Amino acid sequence: MSLLHRIESPADLKQLTPEEFPQLCQEIRDCIIATISQAGGHLASNLGVVELTIALHYLLNTPDDQIVWDTSNQAYAHKLLTGRRDQFHTLRQFGGLSGFCKREESPYDTFNAGHAGTGVSAAVGFVEAYAQQAQPHKVVCVVGDGAMTSGMTLEGLQQAGSLHKDFVVILNDNQMSISKNVGAISAYLNRTFTGEFYARLKEETSQLLEAIPQIGGSVKKMAVRAEELAKGLILPGLLFEELGFRYVGPIDGHNFEHLLPTLENVLKLKGPTLLHVITKKGLGYEPAMKNPVWFHACPPFDLQTGKPRKTAARPSYSAVAMNTLCGLAREDSRIVAITAAMCEGTGLTAFEKEFPTRLYDVGIAEQHAVTFAAGLAAQGMKPVVPMYSTFLQRAYDQVVHDVATQNLPVAFCIDRGGLVAEDGTTHHGAFDFAYLRHIPNMTIMAPKDENELQHMMKTCLNHDGPTALRYPRGISLGVEMDPQPMELPIGTGELLRDGEDIALIAVGVTVHQAMKAAERLEQEGMSVAVVNARFVKPLDGALISAVAKHVKCLLTVEESSRQGGFGSAVLEWLSDESLVHVPTRIIGLPDWYIEQGPQDLLREKYGLTADGIYEQAKQLLTQVSVQSILR
Repeated sequence: MSLLHRIESPADLKQLTPEEFPQLCQEIRDCIIATISQAGGHLASNLGVVELTIALHYLLNTPDDQIVWDTSNQAYAHKLLTGRRDQFHTLRQFGGLSGFCKREESPYDTFNAGHAGTGVSAAVGFVEAYAQQAQPHKVVCVVGDGAMTSGMTLEGLQQAGSLHKDFVVILNDNQMSISKNVGAISAYLNRTFTGEFYARLKEETSQLLEAIPQIGGSVKKMAVRAEELAKGLILPGLLFEELGFRYVGPIDGHNFEHLLPTLENVLKLKGPTLLHVITKKGLGYEPAMKNPVWFHACPPFDLQTGKPRKTAARPSYSAVAMNTLCGLAREDSRIVAITAAMCEGTGLTAFEKEFPTRLYDVGIAEQHAVTFAAGLAAQGMKPVVPMYSTFLQRAYDQVVHDVATQNLPVAFCIDRGGLVAEDGTTHHGAFDFAYLRHIPNMTIMAPKDENELQHMMKTCLNHDGPTALRYPRGISLGVEMDPQPMELPIGTGELLRDGEDIALIAVGVTVHQAMKAAERLEQEGMSVAVVNARFVKPLDGALISAVAKHVKCLLTVEESSRQGGFGSAVLEWLSDESLVHVPTRIIGLPDWYIEQGPQDLLREKYGLTADGIYEQAKQLLTQVSVQSILR
């Protein structure tokens, strides 16, 4: 029996000797690589923390002692060691294990997290809760160096340092978040001296040493070596020491001879302590080490070559949006793009390659990204902020306070709007229509296909005010593309077909399904109108009113939350126009957090396919007919 198959809980891990740990690491890596090659998932980051995970569960008394994984997409080894080995093959599948920590899944998963930067703040809450209840449990937070670019991490650290409670933060430093780390914190962790004082001191010292007769050159070389040593000994810890933490490290996170005794000693220390651990993203799988960005969150791949099992026949919506942006940027030098450590994920790599000085990666700092964009816009630039819907939530106040109140022309390209499949609860873009729609000055649009997407991109950049262009994850429909993007009139929808029995008013990717449902209803003798709303705000009220006055009932369709979303906007308009007598039903996502699963499966489950729209339309028409007879 392999070592991994002998472990049902951390108690079994404690029966092994440290000499057996390298073999266990290899077995864990083999299991993770094999599973992700079939199901897809976060590979590179998980391969990098195997030794650290083993060391933590070996030395701590989990789950009484608590490990908080920031972001938690690096907790695969943690899952394997905490009783979920036999279910590991279901990772990220519908009804299976989550790709992140999930309290509902295991008592060893202490905090749900899919967004970076939450770990330290949550862990400080744990520390204080235990203090209030006089419980002696230890708390350890594992935070990646990428999350150090998140202001929330620094906010948590500054409070923890002032509390003077026993608390360990492990900085897992692999020089990457998803993309390569950027910014001053990253440079600081890499022990880079900067500043006028240091530069002047270094130059003056160099000149002084060189002036010493005969031995000046040799002494200077010795001083350079001493300088490098000083960098390693002093610089990395200064920031954390100033925040009230005892700094330990950096140490090799893959060497048990260093890791185990250091961590054991750190866990005995009083007060807040930060252990700086250096790891290698993708360790144990050569393709992941060579390309950690692609293997951060990868689709299924061939185990031997590391290449994806399937290649898309058509471009993704992200690619279409960003290729259009590149074309428009060639014509207007005021266009710049901003990303929060998601250059590859949002498709901005083409823009970065063509316009390197006009692409700003601000790190995992969505709030700063939005206000930075507002500053650019206030001085005449045309900033574009491509960001996943679920991550834009983190900058809500900045959208309201810094962009919309000043009516600044910032274009938000909301990627991954709607259902995003296997990343699940924390990543579905379910709420963007609802949380943006009520903001004054905001214009919101969603294309029915990739051709309309390119037109909407131009519309956003030509509009003198804040805009949100929302599009889904996945490949495009393959429609014919117009040669050039064209500006659309703001707030104008599109009547795709006319009818008298029922109107299907759809927005975004649901328009295509609504058309298919209409065709099926027509085959059964019903007269069906279909409206492509295009704009969630402002609505094409005139079109909606005209259609509503000539049909028996309305059905709105959206791949977003029913509460406060597009359908709610239509109901508000009908109320304002005294058309509430027209029976109306909303199809959208329900009032709970949507689970993980393939997009097609989830769309079918929640009635967002042609079949689901067809069934709802028939039910509504039947209901209207019965009510008519009763009257």
